[in-house]
Amino acid sequence: MGNLLFILLGLALLIFGGNWLLKSAVALSLRLAIPKIVIGMTVVSFATSAPELIVSIKAALDGFPDLALGNVVGSNIANLGLVLAVTVLMGSINVRKSFYTTDWPVMMVASLVFVGFIYFDGVLQQYEGIVMVVFLFLFLVYLLRFQKTAVVDEMPEDDIPLPLYKIVLFLGIGGTALWGGSELLIDGAVGMASAFGVSDRVIGITVVSVGTSIPELAASVIAVIKKEKAISLGNLIGSNIFNLLAVLGITSIITPIKVVDQGLLTSDIFWMLGISFLILPLVFFPKGLRLGWRDGIVLVAVYTVFVYFTVTG
Repeated sequence: MGNLLFILLGLALLIFGGNWLLKSAVALSLRLAIPKIVIGMTVVSFATSAPELIVSIKAALDGFPDLALGNVVGSNIANLGLVLAVTVLMGSINVRKSFYTTDWPVMMVASLVFVGFIYFDGVLQQYEGIVMVVFLFLFLVYLLRFQKTAVVDEMPEDDIPLPLYKIVLFLGIGGTALWGGSELLIDGAVGMASAFGVSDRVIGITVVSVGTSIPELAASVIAVIKKEKAISLGNLIGSNIFNLLAVLGITSIITPIKVVDQGLLTSDIFWMLGISFLILPLVFFPKGLRLGWRDGIVLVAVYTVFVYFTVTG
């Protein structure tokens, strides 16, 4: 009963946090005259990746490396197979040119760099973490320097510039609510899953990863409802990049992460690469630069198969 209460309370905090975060992100993009997709890929992505970062560092330091790795790999799969799917089932998304010129290629390179680092020796070393964080920093510099002018932005009429103190306040409250909500959700979910005697990797790749992807889901669903669709896709792609480069990069700098359950190397990372790649053809077919409900059904189907094989395997 206590676990269920934690889960429900966590979900409520995450939804409110997502709303506050989005409000501050839109206000910030107005104030700095930055296109919303750039804000979505930086401010919103970093704040919604904060739960993964906190969970992964804590798990690695507490001696549960599979929980740290499974959390990130599972979150990246859930962001695309679950969060993006739900978002496009609610309403189609028109995709910007920057998706295939910058965002998607960087996500694929980040995924391949991570797989290359961990696949052969089963360890994410400190120097590899440094390489990943440097890569993220260079990407952000490029994004803010060049994509700022490259993206055409449509400003909905209901955007009202907020005073700076309110932006900082909403950002702080939103981030704190997301973090607190994630903690409660994970405590409840892990408590429930442990009762069924499931391994760290399976808990990490399913329950914890979905739990830490709830902020992305909340932020994306709210973005769609408020017609801020540029944020929802940029947020998810950016979040996957942040999960790999910032969350695993920073965690492995603090303490090297070693794979315990080989299922992560033989199955999970390939699911992550596969679903990340799948987004590209879905964006172009059947209609160019558009994601609709059919794509949502394909993504949900892929995610369901992944969860089924992970839990039964």
